Amino acid sequence: MTTETLPKQENADSALGGHVKGYLERVKGGELGALPAVFGLVILCVVFSVLRPAFLSAVNFANLFTQGAAVAVIAMGLIFVLLLGEIDLSAGFASGVCAAVLAVLLTLQGWPWYLAVLAAMVTGAVIGLVLGSLVAKLGIPSFVVTLAAFLAFQGVVLLLVKDGTNISIRDETILAIANKNVPPVAGWIALIVGVAVYAAIQLVQARRRAGRGLVATPVAVIAARVATLAVVAGIAVYVLNLERSRNAALVSLKGVPIVVPLIVILLIVWTFVLRRTAYGRHIYAVGGNAEAARRAGINVDRIRISAFVICSFMASLGGIIAASRANSVDPNTGGSNVLLFAVGAAVIGGTSLFGGKGRALDALLGGAVVAVIENGMGLMGYSAGVKFVVTGLVLLLAAGVDALSRKRAAATGRS
Repeated sequence: MTTETLPKQENADSALGGHVKGYLERVKGGELGALPAVFGLVILCVVFSVLRPAFLSAVNFANLFTQGAAVAVIAMGLIFVLLLGEIDLSAGFASGVCAAVLAVLLTLQGWPWYLAVLAAMVTGAVIGLVLGSLVAKLGIPSFVVTLAAFLAFQGVVLLLVKDGTNISIRDETILAIANKNVPPVAGWIALIVGVAVYAAIQLVQARRRAGRGLVATPVAVIAARVATLAVVAGIAVYVLNLERSRNAALVSLKGVPIVVPLIVILLIVWTFVLRRTAYGRHIYAVGGNAEAARRAGINVDRIRISAFVICSFMASLGGIIAASRANSVDPNTGGSNVLLFAVGAAVIGGTSLFGGKGRALDALLGGAVVAVIENGMGLMGYSAGVKFVVTGLVLLLAAGVDALSRKRAAATGRS
C-alpha cells in the first residue's frame, strides 16, 4: 500500500466508523425504525422452522407471499393516513367494495378486464376523495368518518353481490395476478437488474451528497446494503424457482408469483414519492406538526385529502388481489380481519400511530410478520382464536415500542 492510499483508507475507515456510531446513537435515542420488525421476523421464522420444518418448504414459502399480498398492499396505503396521525377504519371494506365492482363488471356485465380494473381503482379513489373531504373540509374526526364508512360499505358490498351471492371470476388475466408465476429465467433477470439499479442509485446519491459537501453514506455501507439485498432476494428467487408441483409431469409449478413484482413496483413508487418529492416532505411535515406546516405555506387540507385518496386507491388494488386469490367475491371480501391485519402490519413494521414517522417498506415488513404468524401457527395446528390473540399481542408490543421510542426520542431531544 502506497503512502497516497493511506489517507484515503483512513478517511474511509473514519467515515464508516462515524456512520455506524451515528446509527447506534440514533437507536439509543429512540429511532428504532424497522429494527424491531426485522428482529421479530427473524425470530418467528427460526422458531417455526424448528417446530415445523415444512415451514421452509418451497410450497409454503410461495404461500406466504400470496397469503399476505392483499394485506400488505392495503397497509401500504394506510401508511399515508397514519403518517398524518389519522386513521382509516374503512380500508378493509373499501377493498371489498372495489373487488365487488370488479366482479360485477367483469362477470355479470361482461366488461374487458382492463376496464373493470380501471373502474375498481376509480371507485377506490372516489371513496378516498369523499372520506378525505369530510375529514379535511368539515373537520369530522377521521375515526368517526371511517367508522361510518366501515358500516356503510358492508351494506354496499351486500347490495353489489345480491345479498350474499358468490360471484366467480373467470378472467385468466385477473386470476393470474395471485395464482400464476413469473418464468424462472425472468425472475433471475429481474433480480440482477433490480440489484444493479439499486446499487447505482445508492452510489449516485452518495456522490451527489459528497459533491454538495454533505455527509454521504460510506461505500462500505452501500456495498453491505447491496450484498444483503442480493443475498436475501437471491435466496427467495432460488427457492421460488424450485418445482412446487406434486406431479410436475402433469403441471409445473415454479417461479416467483406474479403478485410479488407488482408489490415491489408499488413499493418503489411510494418510496420515491415519500422520500424524493416535495409532496412526500409535505406529508411528513403535516404529520409532524400540522399548524407549523400550514404557516409554512403547505395546503394541509389538500395533503389530508390526497392521503385518503391514496389509501383507498391502494385498498382497491388490495381488493383486486384478494379477488384474484379467492377466484371470487362474496360479502366477506375485505371484511373479517383484513382491516385489523392491515393496520397491524403498518404499525408492526414501524409506522407510528402518532404521525410523522413511517415508510412504505414498513407495510411489507409488518405484513410479513403477520403472514408468518398466521401461516406458522396454522401449520402447528393452532385455532383461529389463538392466532388472533398472538397477533394482537404482537401489535400491542409494536405500539408499546413506538410509544417508548417516542418518549426516549423526546428525552434525548430527537423528536
